[in-house]
Amino acid sequence: MDEIANYSESVFEDIKHVNEYSQEFWCARELQIALEYKQWRRFQNVIEKAKESCINSGNSVEDHFADVGKIVEAGAASKDIGDIQLSRYACYLIVMNSDPRKEVIALGQTYFAVKTRQQELIEDYDNLSEDRKRLAIRKEMAEHNKLLVATAKDAGVESNLDYAIFQNYGYQGLYGGLGAKEIHARKELKKSQKILDHMGSTELAANLFRATQTEEKLRRENIQGKQAANNTHYEVGKKVRQTIAELGGTMPEDLPTPEKSIKQIEKEQKKLEQS
Repeated sequence: MDEIANYSESVFEDIKHVNEYSQEFWCARELQIALEYKQWRRFQNVIEKAKESCINSGNSVEDHFADVGKIVEAGAASKDIGDIQLSRYACYLIVMNSDPRKEVIALGQTYFAVKTRQQELIEDYDNLSEDRKRLAIRKEMAEHNKLLVATAKDAGVESNLDYAIFQNYGYQGLYGGLGAKEIHARKELKKSQKILDHMGSTELAANLFRATQTEEKLRRENIQGKQAANNTHYEVGKKVRQTIAELGGTMPEDLPTPEKSIKQIEKEQKKLEQS
């Protein structure tokens, strides 16, 4: 692949395949080139780490990494060099085990993580209404915030005030310096209203990615100390913001605030279920 001047989602969309059952997949040999690994041997090491992560997550390797043949011409003869068909989840695990210093890896981490997270939330995510997307992601956000609280506590973020400061650092990284108070004011919310209940699906997805990646980084690197945890949350939020910019997306603070809150949508859904 020629050097990519401007990284975008097309780097991964252009090499996506769809089989006769309408299932999407990627070929490892093509992903290797997209992720700028020059040697297949080195990329295989990353794939093996991804397989270990797959097993540790309780998933079947065979469901996500399928060995297939790949024939190439070798002079007058042809040779099978082998390839692997990868699910979106497999690609997600591969980029999460790759070198994050590469710009294209950082892009891949966001692209596959957000899309994979959406698919994990609920089947046929793309066909959901905006209200149902918001409900699904908000529910997932609530679950991951519990994990984030526990992991932050292990790092030394103990009191409610400590955690409020910790959360503020994450918001400041993602929102270009704006903290919870400023975001609250920008959305024109009442004191009792929660910021997360007044976000659209795109803004919620960015915050979900911020929360999950911070929790994983704190745990993976065994980060200790309040300030170290705060700085980690800020840097992860900032990285998510940077990737949104690289994708040409709208900054979270500039996204519209939905007219309905999550609580209003939940009430409407309950009425529909009861009628």
